[in-house]
Amino acid sequence: MSKFIELNLDLANFITKLEGITKQNNEKIEELLGLDDKTYANFVKPLEMMDEYLGHFFTPLSHINSVCNTKETQEVYSNSLPIITEYSTKISQNIEIYKAYKTIQERQNKSLNYEQKRVLELNILNFELSGAHLDDATKERLQEINLRESELSNDFSQNVLDATNAYEYIITDEKDIDGIPKSDLESAKFEDDGVIKYKFTLQMPSYIAYMTYGKNREIREALYKAYTTRAPQNAKIIDEILLLKNEMSNLLGFGDYAEYSLKSKMAKTKEDVIDFLETLVTKSKAQAVKELDEVAKLSDRPLESFDSAFYSEILKKEKYEFDEELFRPYFEQKSVVVGMFNFLDKLFGIKFEKVNELLWDEKATAYNLYLKNELRAKLYLDLESRKGKKGGAWMHNIQTHCTNESGEEQLASAYIVCNFPPSSKENPSLLRHDDVVTLFHEMGHTIHHLLSRVNESGVSGVNGVEWDAVEFPSQFLENFAYEPSVLKLFAMHYESKEIIPDEMIEKLVRSKNFLSASSMLRQLEFSIFDFKLHSKLYQGDEIQELLNSIREETSIIKAPSYNKFQNGFSHIFAGGYAAGYYSYKWAEVLSADAFFSVVDEGIFNSTTAKKYLEFILNCGGAKSMGELFVDMMGRKPNPDSLLRLNGINL
Repeated sequence: MSKFIELNLDLANFITKLEGITKQNNEKIEELLGLDDKTYANFVKPLEMMDEYLGHFFTPLSHINSVCNTKETQEVYSNSLPIITEYSTKISQNIEIYKAYKTIQERQNKSLNYEQKRVLELNILNFELSGAHLDDATKERLQEINLRESELSNDFSQNVLDATNAYEYIITDEKDIDGIPKSDLESAKFEDDGVIKYKFTLQMPSYIAYMTYGKNREIREALYKAYTTRAPQNAKIIDEILLLKNEMSNLLGFGDYAEYSLKSKMAKTKEDVIDFLETLVTKSKAQAVKELDEVAKLSDRPLESFDSAFYSEILKKEKYEFDEELFRPYFEQKSVVVGMFNFLDKLFGIKFEKVNELLWDEKATAYNLYLKNELRAKLYLDLESRKGKKGGAWMHNIQTHCTNESGEEQLASAYIVCNFPPSSKENPSLLRHDDVVTLFHEMGHTIHHLLSRVNESGVSGVNGVEWDAVEFPSQFLENFAYEPSVLKLFAMHYESKEIIPDEMIEKLVRSKNFLSASSMLRQLEFSIFDFKLHSKLYQGDEIQELLNSIREETSIIKAPSYNKFQNGFSHIFAGGYAAGYYSYKWAEVLSADAFFSVVDEGIFNSTTAKKYLEFILNCGGAKSMGELFVDMMGRKPNPDSLLRLNGINL
């Protein structure tokens, strides 16, 4: 019998099967609640595994809807959301389950291990945050809110995807593609009635290519305007989502959604978060102003938002003799993947073995992971962009390492999805260095999940990790994509097989923090907007006014009035980051601190790297990340490490 679940998806019968599973689960819950002597083993464990097994069934649908989106997957996915939401909300508000957890916590506290105690602690908190202790009318309203929110989030995401897929800018004049890299032109090129034309879209590889290298300012603005005005119908969805989140928070006894959100995070107060973010703005702004002044000098007119990437690339070439395109032949996708695997083997002793199996796309691949010759997990990669695939990059866990009700070990599995330039028979997929960083980032999330040794699924891998700490492992790993000794493991010219020269690595490292303060301000803008947006109720024009007021402090270049960035801000309206986008920077303090410790010790001889495997990767969410960090480092994190990492003067 396979240690990993089958990924076959029966769309025609999915809803019927899902209804059957939830019905069976509800019956099992009633049976468990009928037990006279409830214990962790006979009550908590079966409930945990029930949730795990439901994920095994549902995750492949969610995945396919994201990577092979069709009307059929949309319909099945949309129809499944009310079933899943109603089921999970009903469980999260079941007062009898809540009481049973509280009783087991009191009676068995001394006999439970720290993993089991953490499961109970987090479940009890989740029940209280779901309103399990409230009256029936309130719980019914909370269930309605959850159901409507899940529908709205799905609609928001689908609107962005549809708008992204729908837009095309066709170029027929050769002078308008002057300066565009050859590999990007090959992707854009097509023939229509015997005429060679070039199609640029809002898909990331295509969009970035023209915004960075396209000399025609009018085309850059057209693409930028299309991108920043996507899905205008999402404005109404945002209003309703914010109303629902505010109402839910009030029903649960919180003043606003930000207060509610912080109950399950490392940060404890709203003031802590805002002070953290605004301090970073203060420390970054002067350097950001200088950076963009340099860029602006290259333009013969005032710099606009749709100019910055183009002139920044020119400055980067001038200042560092850095040409992104000269690096891409050294970052052929398959070579990068193999090299990254080699790096992880040297750092942690992980070995990857390719598995031949039929997957959802011919370019998707599967690997078994071994640690000390022991099979530990399975990884699926889907790295190239294509139509019908949601933009961006992410990791999604399928199975979680744990022991089941019978004490048998279940291994972990996960997907990594990216949107790198597509390969063809004629052309390989050549990555920008930013793409390499993205791949390392997602692999950081993935090994955090796959290498867990925790036996309780609810706190194993990425499960149970505080939201503002979950980016720590991903950011930690991505930093190594700039290290010379790591780059030499995979940066090889795809034609000549030459290892990347030292002088090119020096240019890459020197350019790493190019415009870093400006980039810091942009992320802080998103973070402050998100957190303040959820700190009181905003509606309609108030949302844009809030964003504009924040931009007064964080934007060196004033955004055009048509820029409705919020309508495409999927992270907070469709991705779970509401009142939590600050987590990227909060976690980056942890990652920068741990990273410098490894580098300063010598990457492949680092004791911190061994401790990182032991305390961070192996321990998942079984303890607070703040506690695990101190276990690893012997001290609390140093915030100045974040500024050091970004080359911002202290």
